Amino acid sequence: MIRGLPLHLTAATLLRVSAEGVATALVLTVQARTGHAATAGYLQTAMTLPYVISGPVIGNALDRLPRPRRLAVPLALAYAAATGLLLAMAGGSPLVLALSVAAVIGCTEPIVVALTGLLPRFVPADRLSRAYGLEASSYNVAAIVGPGLAAGVASFAGGMYAGTAVVACAVVGLFVLPLLPFAGPDAEPAPSAEPASPAQEPAPAARSAVAAEAGRVAETGKGALAERDIGEVTEDTRAGLGDVILGGLLVLARGRVLRAVTVATTLAWLGFGGVVVTAVLLAQHVGAPASAGGRLLVAMAVGSLLGSLASSRWLTPRHAEPVLVGGLVAFGAALASLAAAPSAGWAMAAFCAAGLAEGPVFAATLMLRQRESPPDRLGQVNTTGGSLKIGASALGAALTAACADAVGPVGIVLAIAGLQFAGAGAGWFLLRPR
Repeated sequence: MIRGLPLHLTAATLLRVSAEGVATALVLTVQARTGHAATAGYLQTAMTLPYVISGPVIGNALDRLPRPRRLAVPLALAYAAATGLLLAMAGGSPLVLALSVAAVIGCTEPIVVALTGLLPRFVPADRLSRAYGLEASSYNVAAIVGPGLAAGVASFAGGMYAGTAVVACAVVGLFVLPLLPFAGPDAEPAPSAEPASPAQEPAPAARSAVAAEAGRVAETGKGALAERDIGEVTEDTRAGLGDVILGGLLVLARGRVLRAVTVATTLAWLGFGGVVVTAVLLAQHVGAPASAGGRLLVAMAVGSLLGSLASSRWLTPRHAEPVLVGGLVAFGAALASLAAAPSAGWAMAAFCAAGLAEGPVFAATLMLRQRESPPDRLGQVNTTGGSLKIGASALGAALTAACADAVGPVGIVLAIAGLQFAGAGAGWFLLRPR
């Protein structure tokens, strides 16, 4: 095994466990201190909305820095400190102050997922496929362990302490991060025949299918550029901020398939942003404690892991478009069934089914981006597409917080399901050949 890879996986996984668990811990903490879990939706929005800008900027900066440790470590330190401070303040301090701290998290958290882009710095090109596979497993572990840790601590020690384990993971990961080995400033990155890493998109679900499909789609992406009306794009290393932010957006807008994928997944994630808060509210609605909401999210992550593993075996780029549309329909149907959930067991099964549908959707999304993007813009397309989804998720979290009292958990979950159907319909319409 490559010497630096175990250190990388340790640091990255611990930081990602923290990033995946902080939303659940935040909702449980606010619920314990105020009795009103929906308020956490505003804080969740403040945590994720800055990601729309900070994600592409941080990813672009890491690509260009000869010594990325100088940026990665301070950003991870700021993320861990802001996470601990927010969990200490949430529900007990003025909302404006808590929102300011949450915004700091949104500005620094992209480093947690951008670490994958550093793999070619210390992993030889012939080992990158294996490294990306292990990296994808890091996301699977984090998506399951993060919410589970928060829910477990809340069950034993109370909701006010739900974030202790989450912060501890971030701190330990922070101490491991400076040990990562990087080549000197003159070293060139390994040749990229690999797919864009799932690190470009901090999703809450499992990401195994991304790496497993790398070999099958690498060649397809090379020919796609000649077939599409995008034109040849070269990236100046001194590109301004406008190019960093807008370059990927232009590629997404010009390509028919990329445009359809972006619209469909952005609409879907507008609803998905309210899932964390809704899970806690639904748990209480069916007579379970608030901490059961964390277990519902774990069930979704487990289902997504299974869906991703199935995708890695059977999904091909040729079928990615129908899988994307059909997966969103199935995801919405599973969430809609929660409106009739009579017990926590039913709700857990529905969340698991939703995850089974979400895993292939994400795999199909990454395949289509790989196939349709210009080779020299693939990383930027992934960060931009991910940032759009995260921005929509932030808006969805705010809408959930604003509407929770008026429509209740059943109304919210039906609205979330409706947005999945809307995303599927928009994707189907835009994917039709002219």
